Amino acid sequence: MFTKILIANRGEIACRVIKTARRLGIATVAVYSEADVNARHVRLADEAVLIGGAEARDSYLKTERILKAARETGAQAIHPGYGFLSENADFAEACLQAGLVFIGPPTSAIRAMGSKSAAKSLMEKAGVPLTPGYHGDQQDADFLAAQAERIGYPVLIKAAAGGGGKGMRRVDQPQDFAASLTSCKREAINAFGDDHVLVEKYVLKPRHIEIQVFADSAGNYVYLFERDCSVQRRHQKVLEEAPAPGMTPERRAAMGKAAVDAAKAVGYVGAGTVEFIANQDGSFYFMEMNTRLQVEHPVTEMITGLDLVEWQLRVAAGEPLPLTQEQLTIQGHAIEARIYAEDPEKGFLPSTGRLVHLAPPADSDHVRIDTGVEQGDEITPFYDPMIAKLIVWDHSREQALARLRKALTQYRIVGVANNTEFLARLVTCPSFANADLDTGLIEREQGALFPVAAPVPETAWYLAALAELLHESDTARQETTQASPWQMLDGWRLNGQSQRIISLHHSEDRHDIGVTSVAGGWNLSLGESLVFARGTLGANGQIHAQLGERRLHAAVVTAGERRHVFLEGRAWPLARVDNLHTGGEGEEAGGGLRAPMPGKIVALLAQSGTLLEKGAPLLVMEAMKMEHTIHAPARGTVKAFRCAVGEQVTDGVELVEYEVAP
Repeated sequence: MFTKILIANRGEIACRVIKTARRLGIATVAVYSEADVNARHVRLADEAVLIGGAEARDSYLKTERILKAARETGAQAIHPGYGFLSENADFAEACLQAGLVFIGPPTSAIRAMGSKSAAKSLMEKAGVPLTPGYHGDQQDADFLAAQAERIGYPVLIKAAAGGGGKGMRRVDQPQDFAASLTSCKREAINAFGDDHVLVEKYVLKPRHIEIQVFADSAGNYVYLFERDCSVQRRHQKVLEEAPAPGMTPERRAAMGKAAVDAAKAVGYVGAGTVEFIANQDGSFYFMEMNTRLQVEHPVTEMITGLDLVEWQLRVAAGEPLPLTQEQLTIQGHAIEARIYAEDPEKGFLPSTGRLVHLAPPADSDHVRIDTGVEQGDEITPFYDPMIAKLIVWDHSREQALARLRKALTQYRIVGVANNTEFLARLVTCPSFANADLDTGLIEREQGALFPVAAPVPETAWYLAALAELLHESDTARQETTQASPWQMLDGWRLNGQSQRIISLHHSEDRHDIGVTSVAGGWNLSLGESLVFARGTLGANGQIHAQLGERRLHAAVVTAGERRHVFLEGRAWPLARVDNLHTGGEGEEAGGGLRAPMPGKIVALLAQSGTLLEKGAPLLVMEAMKMEHTIHAPARGTVKAFRCAVGEQVTDGVELVEYEVAP
């Protein structure tokens, strides 16, 4: 076995490999870019080497820099993770030429499976079922159109060197073929430097089922069952589960044999995944083989009780497979949800910024979190915006689904837009709950998955106000150095009750919550509503509250002026309005105006040096799906802007240098 390995990757997969290596007593070397100086995988590794600039092409895709780091640190092998150089045959060969073990398949297998069309020719010879289509080298537009007519519409045009949904078009009628072909080729050449395409029959209501295979250098092959990855958006996986719902033992054996035949056809060694398109009637067709570990490998680990990274390391070190096919069994059901910094309401656009608050559900025998970030880390624009993979396991699919629903409601993220609420809706929609799965599920369930925005519930306003009061009380108690009634914020008054207003707003909706101190708590009023409130604060913003006769557990996380209320699987960013600022001369101040929250600068609205009146708009920030305008605190001038349009800023950073007029 190796004593030291280098991990040529970043993020959660680098952290995942480090975890297994540490358990096996193997030292690890991380590589990192200038954007990842403080990244979690760098903190976890035994050693770390800077290999270049923030862009992947300047660091994680630089073969020679990675090999140099391996030589200088004495690493014996390189684990490529997934993405970046993991399926790059030239990189794998360079590792071997440098005297390093590449923890992956032979370069010949990577090259054989690197082209979809070449791979399908190989699979046809091996007897692996193929989708009806044309997989040859002839690329004349009229010829391909004729092939589409022969196959029968609808058809799918696919980039031969593609992946991740790029260079892929569904065509439903002949008159659309030419334009779709041109568009597909253009996207393929831009993404992969190769505009070669193939044309296949488009399977209606297809399921995406993949088989995990493993092989050793002695010629032993096994399959570790299947994963259903049908739930996708724009051909990118969102949820994965194992085993596939509705899979019969006979069909599993047939797909497993086909996957092993595919691996044998290319002399495969190590971990690989053979992906199939499956019809609802049980028939299936080879789609492609990924010559690496998959993002969704944890669901296979959860149902088999195995560590696939350990298997990779042992096989790469020349050891035989730890188990035979007959020794492998399935236990229970596992589901994985990918937690991303993205905005589902805006076409799943990625979100960047600092993770001001990150509180995942607790790890247990039933819940597993694979992540490359921690609270305070940055989601940068340079790499995939994955925050974590949430994996759950239980004895049945129904029980695992209940675990997943619960865990998603416990995930609390502040600082970037994220998809946790979308995922919570997705796993509760009838199609997924009833295992009516196909790759068009998300499009089919648009109404349920993207409902009309509902108003903030009254309970959320009350919780935000109660959290403010509890914070104030706790702070006062901590700062009190002696038992003096004048230092206590308990609402006591010599004559009458203490009354005040807490003002909050969400978008254009503003509420003034009346607060009256009473014995044991506060009376809170909102419009015609009045409720008695009391509670306690816990870790990570948790609040245990009593509102009237109702007791509940929620969380209120403060970030700048925002009070992020997490309640029953939903989150509402409410902004605190400072009613104590009267604008009197003694309170007007210049200096630096700071960002009240993490966000993006949308517009600069004032000119430097121009005399402005109090309240004049200075700039606009966008954060958490809302715009926020920074106003002049007093009559004066902008001396300088410390930010630019399009810039992502963190909370508390200086935005404007402002000078109050005399």
